[in-house]
Amino acid sequence: MAQSMSDLKQKIETYRQQFDDSFNEIVNELVSEDEVLPELKQAAGCLRKALEYNTFDGKKSRGLMVICTVDFLRKGSPSEDEVKKAICLGWCIEILQAVFLIADDVMDRSELRRGRPCWYKKVGLVSINDTYLMEQCIYKLIDEHFKDQPYLFELYKTFHRITYLTAMGQELDMLASEPIDQEFSIDLFTEEKYKAIVKYKTAYYSFYLPVSLGMHIAGVTDPKMFKEAELVLMKLGEYFQIQDDFIDCYGDPAVTGKIGRDIEDAKCSWLIIQALKIATIEQREILKQNYGKDDAECVRFVKDLYKELNLEKVYSEYEEESYKSICQMIQSHENGFPKELFLFLVMKIYKRQK
Repeated sequence: MAQSMSDLKQKIETYRQQFDDSFNEIVNELVSEDEVLPELKQAAGCLRKALEYNTFDGKKSRGLMVICTVDFLRKGSPSEDEVKKAICLGWCIEILQAVFLIADDVMDRSELRRGRPCWYKKVGLVSINDTYLMEQCIYKLIDEHFKDQPYLFELYKTFHRITYLTAMGQELDMLASEPIDQEFSIDLFTEEKYKAIVKYKTAYYSFYLPVSLGMHIAGVTDPKMFKEAELVLMKLGEYFQIQDDFIDCYGDPAVTGKIGRDIEDAKCSWLIIQALKIATIEQREILKQNYGKDDAECVRFVKDLYKELNLEKVYSEYEEESYKSICQMIQSHENGFPKELFLFLVMKIYKRQK
């Protein structure tokens, strides 16, 4: 029997509380052993601070997605052990998310993350080594909590594969803004390039990773199920990133916790792709002269042009069409495909503001 929305919301809040309550235990497990060794005490203490500063205060949507996946696949009745395993892997993803964000902030020269100074602004270039240490924490947790599970190798393989794909997506993102072998130009931006960046930088680790981990915990072994899930989750990831691009330009920093810099940083974002599609020759020239300049007046010129092109309306229409398309795609699948889970995920991000 399907869970009612009110029951589901209440259950998610319970899971969120369990998830939050487990954080200190996870951190202690990772660093307390090294903190008592005189030669490693200082480094372990710094790792603890890096984990606490960068991992806990996010939305935790990826971590909770692991638990929700297990819950849906177990028809609302996962075992206590399955929930514990989902919480552990959920924190593994949140740690990986923190790793990507620390590196992303360094590369983008960002000022704020979640309403606070970026980690590299506090500790300097040691933040780079912190990302190496934090990534290894993922495998320490997997080694300890999943050593007897038949899907242990799949966990290693999945984390390694998706970390690699996400790093490749980050590379594409950086090269679009700062090409190595040629001068930057918005003429280099294409929809195909944008879709590749989104797929690899965002969709795999934000959607496929948490759902696939939950599927393993719930005992799913059919490769076809994973493939079908991947197809839907790639669409969800694209939808999510386009929302992010819109929020970067039009979001309220008091709500989002960060100051958008896609225009200044010459990002190959959805908004610039849409603008280039419909701009006149004169408007395109304005974009060429001002996009990618870290200058308030240049940013204003770009935003004024976005307004002139009515990109807010273009986005609103895209969001509605994409939402309907994804829902139809989900409904069209058969053979035990967890439709309720994916409909829940798309509803969670529909019209989000941060």
